[in-house]
Amino acid sequence: MIHRRAGAKRRLLFPTMLAVAASVILVGCSSGAGANGTTSTNANAPGKSADTISWALPPATVPNWIWPFSPLADFSVTNSDMQLMLYRSLYWYGDNGKTGVDYSLSLAQKPVFSNGGKTITITMNPYKWSNGESVTAQDVVFWINMDKAEKADYAGYTPGQFPDNIVTATAKDDTTLVLTTDKAYSQEWFLMNQLSQITPMPMAWDMTSATTKGTCATDVSGCAAVYKYLNAQAKDLPSYAKSPVWSVVDGPWMLKSFNSDGHVAFVPNTAYSGPQKAQVKEFDMVPFTTDAAEFNVVRSGKTLDVGYIPTQDIAQPKPASSAPDAAGPNPLSSNYRLMPWFLYGFNYFPINYTNPTVGPIFKQLYFRQALQSIVDQQGVISSTAKNYGVETTGPVPLFPDSPLISNLEKNNPYPFSTTKAAKYLTDNGWKVVAGGVTTCVKPGTAAGDCGAGIAAGTPLTFSLPYASGSSTIDTAMASMKSNAAKVGITLNLKSEPFNTVIGATVPTSKTWEMGNWGGGWVYAPDYYPTGELLFATGAGSNSGAYSNPELDKLIQNSNLESGVEPLQAYEDFMAKNVPVIYQPNYTYSLTEVANGLKGYDHNNPYGSIKPEDWHY
Repeated sequence: MIHRRAGAKRRLLFPTMLAVAASVILVGCSSGAGANGTTSTNANAPGKSADTISWALPPATVPNWIWPFSPLADFSVTNSDMQLMLYRSLYWYGDNGKTGVDYSLSLAQKPVFSNGGKTITITMNPYKWSNGESVTAQDVVFWINMDKAEKADYAGYTPGQFPDNIVTATAKDDTTLVLTTDKAYSQEWFLMNQLSQITPMPMAWDMTSATTKGTCATDVSGCAAVYKYLNAQAKDLPSYAKSPVWSVVDGPWMLKSFNSDGHVAFVPNTAYSGPQKAQVKEFDMVPFTTDAAEFNVVRSGKTLDVGYIPTQDIAQPKPASSAPDAAGPNPLSSNYRLMPWFLYGFNYFPINYTNPTVGPIFKQLYFRQALQSIVDQQGVISSTAKNYGVETTGPVPLFPDSPLISNLEKNNPYPFSTTKAAKYLTDNGWKVVAGGVTTCVKPGTAAGDCGAGIAAGTPLTFSLPYASGSSTIDTAMASMKSNAAKVGITLNLKSEPFNTVIGATVPTSKTWEMGNWGGGWVYAPDYYPTGELLFATGAGSNSGAYSNPELDKLIQNSNLESGVEPLQAYEDFMAKNVPVIYQPNYTYSLTEVANGLKGYDHNNPYGSIKPEDWHY
């Protein structure tokens, strides 16, 4: 979700559209909107007369990968939003504001497990591709074959799991798919985190060139040539809208135009066979370089149907006791209703364990404990985020409340404390110089030493690029830099575009040190909050290449065994060992929906959008 959430697919990386810090503040502009921020209908809503909907992209974040077989560098919520509008995944997750599977919107019926759980039978629903062909079981096999052949190039891959755990995948007929697995798995996990990765691919994509048919749909050995062709087509952004490949869709929308600067226009797919066809003439994605630039447009109330308000432009914080997704005072209530969007995910940034210079430092638990202790999560939430957010203490979100959250996560093991941060360092061989440079004075591997690979005189100085465009991240990073300096840790900050940050923070690179794309991870398309994709050894989205045999075993247990206990054992390890640095989990977007726009009643907890529901 990258997928890293970007205003982050498949367990996606994502930036946040919530922005905080000093900027233009609308003092005294909050009208008498109620607690939910709603007001009366605006007859002059932006797209009403033209029957169009304009939707603001997160700041400095633009779609740049159309094929729903994404490498890690392009594994983002923004790309996923575009992809899902065109190409539906096998199962749809999260509708009406709820987590879980929505079978009414899925391409297939509920899977049936038999043979002790090792045989899964899937019956396809009657969907059509825009070229008139049916969406068949063989289209699913096409995806699985591609995944088997090119798993190293797919960000959703985890060694030993899908598709490695699929022994056979057989299309018995057009509507029936039978999978056999190497062992029995937790059925909930398999549905939420394995079948969730599949996006059926049309036979029109089984090509090795514009004129030559491929064999990947029926033979794994034929996938390399097809991958090479499709990957090249996906890199050719200017061709997207007119491509004979990408114009074959089974979703409710088709591309009208695509501009690499982020301006993307969609029109209805009249052949869509799902329950709700698009109800407006056009849907437009609109890019912005910063949250301030977007706010200048949305506050005019004239051109954006769905936008967002930066937190700094809300004069009054909402009550600290209110739910994270509850709306507070809305300065734009004369034109918009406020619908805070809270994703089912957690916010963190990775550190690079393979970097030859600083990797040895990151491998020391005491250092990660110290670094986590200088993150003033509650301070950022209350003072700058206007109470739109919750702390992150581990991989299972603290909101919404659920039985999955362990007691350890509920009682943050590393609350903000520069005093404790300093003690972690002094107890392990470092001379802490507040306001200066802390250095290793006891090299070695004995108790109380700095640790393996750390030489005497090594300074705690690191580069930390972070996603630009959001005042929230600017402020949070400035806070962390200031707190780090109090214990002699130097963080050299640099703001860069979201796509630049996620493109650099990959496990195959040893050059980067830290990297913050701004919003962490949303659980999609692995929707159950286990750790195989993010933290298992060798996992495709394990950005920092963290590796721990104990953690690998705990992750495996959470995949095989049903119930809360295996998940919480993994969760507690992650909370105590902090393999990444946890940050406040902000509301993803303070979404402003035009008064009069109908059908936008809920935000999807996994970050997906369904503009086919929206209309005037």
